[in-house]
Amino acid sequence: MAVAGEAIRDWTPRRANTFEKLDKIGQGTYSNVYKARDLLTGKIVALKKVRFDNLEPESVKFMAREILVLRKLNHPNVIKLEGLVTSRMSSSLYLIFEYMEHDLAGLAACHGIKFTEPQVKCYMKQLLSGLEHCHNQGVLHRDIKGSNLLIDNEGILKIADFGLATFYDPEQKKPLTSRVVTLWYRPPELLLGATYYGVGVDLWSAGCILAELISGKPIMPGRTEVEQLHKIFKLCGSPSEQYWKKSKLPNATLFKPQQPYKRCIAETFKDFPSSSLPIIETLLSIDPEERSTATAALNSEFFTTEPYACEPSSLPKYPPSKEMDVKLRDEQARRQRGLASKVNAVDGARKVKVSERANRAVPAPEANAEIQANLDKWRVMTQTNAKSKSEKFPPPHQDGAVGHPLDASHKGPLSFSATDTTFGSSIFNSKSSESAKNPGPVVGSSRRKKTNKDPQRAPSRKFIRGFKPSLIGLSMDFLFRGKSEVIRS
Repeated sequence: MAVAGEAIRDWTPRRANTFEKLDKIGQGTYSNVYKARDLLTGKIVALKKVRFDNLEPESVKFMAREILVLRKLNHPNVIKLEGLVTSRMSSSLYLIFEYMEHDLAGLAACHGIKFTEPQVKCYMKQLLSGLEHCHNQGVLHRDIKGSNLLIDNEGILKIADFGLATFYDPEQKKPLTSRVVTLWYRPPELLLGATYYGVGVDLWSAGCILAELISGKPIMPGRTEVEQLHKIFKLCGSPSEQYWKKSKLPNATLFKPQQPYKRCIAETFKDFPSSSLPIIETLLSIDPEERSTATAALNSEFFTTEPYACEPSSLPKYPPSKEMDVKLRDEQARRQRGLASKVNAVDGARKVKVSERANRAVPAPEANAEIQANLDKWRVMTQTNAKSKSEKFPPPHQDGAVGHPLDASHKGPLSFSATDTTFGSSIFNSKSSESAKNPGPVVGSSRRKKTNKDPQRAPSRKFIRGFKPSLIGLSMDFLFRGKSEVIRS
């Protein structure tokens, strides 16, 4: 709390009721960001809400450090902290920032937006200028990524979200956490557990941003730290033996590849503007000391050769677009695709049913008469020798609808083997029934007791009467009802 007190010293907080929340525009681990209107001036601002209570001491620490850092920085390409807001109704503190309509991640993800080389140079020049100021003031940002690079309608880029930032002194290095920087933009030394580092962590992230702006997509989108390190080694080459020895990184023995990887940035980015390759090679150096400085990057060939960086005011005017907007659009699109697939599935099922009904068209009267005559002949034949034929060889129209064998010694529920659901010439026949482990009747055991009072005198195998065609559906209902009861047990 003492740190928080120092951070807000000499500042008079505004009251929450002097602002009107308009929309939620960002979300983080310890904070949410809202678009709001200053009711005293009518100005649109951004309010970053931070929980300020003892239940979340980490949020207090990050908030206090962010305020201290921002109060030290003053640059056109660094977001400006304009004040604080407190609320009597909740234990929250709001940081007041100037409102920015876009972020770089949101613009880059918009369909139809492809940055030209002068536009890429314009954005990168502003990013490196902001980093140059931060580093000269002894500040490491430690979370440079597209969603933390805000852009207004005049094309001005500002570095934002200093929640992970820290002060550092290159002359008096102290151990720092390696658990910083979003994974896709995290340098290899942090993935290897380095606790002593400097401006190189921000410059690596800037190199990833540059390559992403030119290519139109993230260049190393790893899902885990191990995969991220593997992607880095495949593109940038594995560290030299000299680097492994001098760095003494905690995780070196775990992640050191058995065979060295060859650096292939020039081959991978062969379609990039030729002037961009030297600066990308420098910023994406495996050894952080070889990444040089933001000042050196600004003086590189990339910015001193044609086409030059355009003026921010000449950049296209885009509708408001932030990373959160892109995520919401993607989520909405996924839901619509899911709904469309369900509708298509329902429509397909309906079409199948309609076609089935069409195939069941009533035959012509002559055909009906012929079928009826054949059925009459069959009835006469089956009545003369019903027992000898119907029990062993069911008529074709009853094939697959006869009862199953009844074992008089079986008293348990009906069980089914994997082959019971296959469809051949019949679902149940004498041979398959004899191979079943626990064959049993569809009907209940109470009925079996009445018909077979003496199990020893009862025949070991006999068929329940064959179902008539009109009862086929009912027999299958009994069949699968019995199967489900066995599964539940």
